[in-house]
Amino acid sequence: MSTPPSISTAPTISTALASPVTYDPAYEIPEQDEQQTIQALVSTLQSISDVTARDSGHGYRSVHVKSHGVLRGNLTVAPGLPPELKQGIFGYEQVYETVIRLSTSPGDFLADSVSTPRGFAVKVIGVQGERLQGDAADNTQDFLLVTGPAFLNKDAKGFLSGLKLLAKTTNRFPEFKKVISAVLRGLARLVESLGGESATLKAMGGYPETHILGEQFFTQVPVLYGPYMAKLSVRPASSGLRALIGKHLNSRDDPHALRQAVNAFFATHAGQWEVLVQLCRNLDTMPIEDAAAVWPEHESPYLKVATIDVKPQKAWDDKLTPPIEDKLAFSPWNGIAAHRPLGSVMRARKLTYQHSSSFRRQMNGCPMHEPQSTQQL
Repeated sequence: MSTPPSISTAPTISTALASPVTYDPAYEIPEQDEQQTIQALVSTLQSISDVTARDSGHGYRSVHVKSHGVLRGNLTVAPGLPPELKQGIFGYEQVYETVIRLSTSPGDFLADSVSTPRGFAVKVIGVQGERLQGDAADNTQDFLLVTGPAFLNKDAKGFLSGLKLLAKTTNRFPEFKKVISAVLRGLARLVESLGGESATLKAMGGYPETHILGEQFFTQVPVLYGPYMAKLSVRPASSGLRALIGKHLNSRDDPHALRQAVNAFFATHAGQWEVLVQLCRNLDTMPIEDAAAVWPEHESPYLKVATIDVKPQKAWDDKLTPPIEDKLAFSPWNGIAAHRPLGSVMRARKLTYQHSSSFRRQMNGCPMHEPQSTQQL
């Protein structure tokens, strides 16, 4: 994997680029049976949580259940941003506290040799603006990012279809899943050797055995960006993290190899990520309702709007981190109206994430409150 080029602190918008498209409610077109699809998603995701709760006696997330580290850091908005990028929480030159959760996508606890897409959830603390939901006194903004520039399915209905298959295997066939994952990794490498790439193979367990801290992460589906629409991305910026891009990580000898690798890195290193924004500039090639569409970067490149800095720290502690995890909830709908989620998949996430958090709170007897500071963790 090639090392990405660096991006200047204050991006200059090329005059060759089209102006960003201003959001209009007409761009979102719910399907007639969308509410039934969402209810089916809630039920399917709950069935996954029910299985893990039955087997463990504890309430867990129904997706991205396995964490590889919880980090405290700061998000610094880049100075001198042009007006079209100076929107929402990026509208002011400010430093925010952040909490980052690194994870992998399945809803059951698997050995890391079952390699699947990785997640990067970031909670930005101290933001101002009209809230989308929750307590008006909350001051947090969540962004949920995953490896890969687009969602696997076009819409919520497609997501439901795939999720039903995964739900049937929750907490079942762990050794078989390891074998299948190895086979799928081989198939994914073959496809790539022929010049292609299969997001499906990677999602099913064929993700390459690489270091999680060398990954680039994407929101995959759009959110409002002030008056505009955008996707966001986070990628390694510091030399230590960039050295991990594409780096092989042997996960066959340790079921928690990713967690150990994250802990080992931040025990002695600081890290910095760039926060990037890709504005919608052409609705034909950058649709709002097709979550599987990759927005072409030649029409709208990702531009830097901030950095996230993390100092050396303990990323995981077997005794201390799980209670913190129980108190934390991440949702794309936790935030301000200037970054409201858009499209079918995001609309489905509103109720499903609310339901998941309620289940965990009731099952574990642990109240969840949005932190006012990282010190509260």
